[in-house]
Amino acid sequence: MAVSFLLKFIASWLALSLATQHAAYAHMITVAAGKKDCFFEDLHKQDKMTVTYQVGGGGHLDIDFWLADPEGRLLGKQVKQSTGTLSITAEKNGRFEYCFSNQMSAIADKIVSFNVHGIIYVGDDDVVAPIEREIRLLAHGLASVKDEQEYIVVREKTHRNTAESTNERVKWWSVLQAIVLFAVVGWQVYYLKSFFEVKRVI
Repeated sequence: MAVSFLLKFIASWLALSLATQHAAYAHMITVAAGKKDCFFEDLHKQDKMTVTYQVGGGGHLDIDFWLADPEGRLLGKQVKQSTGTLSITAEKNGRFEYCFSNQMSAIADKIVSFNVHGIIYVGDDDVVAPIEREIRLLAHGLASVKDEQEYIVVREKTHRNTAESTNERVKWWSVLQAIVLFAVVGWQVYYLKSFFEVKRVI
C-alpha cells in the first residue's frame, strides 16, 4: 500500500515537472536619471506573469512602471511608486514588455530590485489527480514565499541605508551645534569681560 502510494506520488511529481514549469527571476538594476529600462518576456496564451519591484535607493525612492502586451496596449501602469506588484494573464501569444522609467528625475539615479515570476499554462486533458493539484498549489506557494523573502531583503536594506544616513546627519548636526555653542560662549565671555575692564584716562 505504502509502496503503491509512493510510486503514484513520484509519477505525479514527474508528470508535473514535465507538464508545468515555474520560473522566477530576481534582478537589480540602476535606472539613470531621465532614462528608462525595458525588458520583455515571451508568453503564450493563458500564461501568467507577475512582476514585483522595489526602489532601493536614489531620490525620493520612486519609479514609474508599466507593462504592455505585444500590440503595445497598456495592461497596467504605476506612477511614482516605491514598491509595487502587477500580475497578468496573457490573452494572446507574443512578447510582453515591461519598463521602469526614471524620466521624471533630472539628477538622481534609481536602484530598482525586481522579481519576475511566471507560470506556464498547461491544459488539463484529463482530470487532475488530487495529489498533483496539491503539488501545483505547493509549488506556487513556495514561489510566492521566495518572492516575499527577496522583497523583505531589499526593504531591510533600504531601511538600513535610511537609518545610517539619518545617523550620519545627526552626528554632523551635533558637531555643528557644539561648534556654535562654544563660539557663543566665547563671545559672551569676551563681551562680559569688557564691562569689568578699568579704563584709564591719561
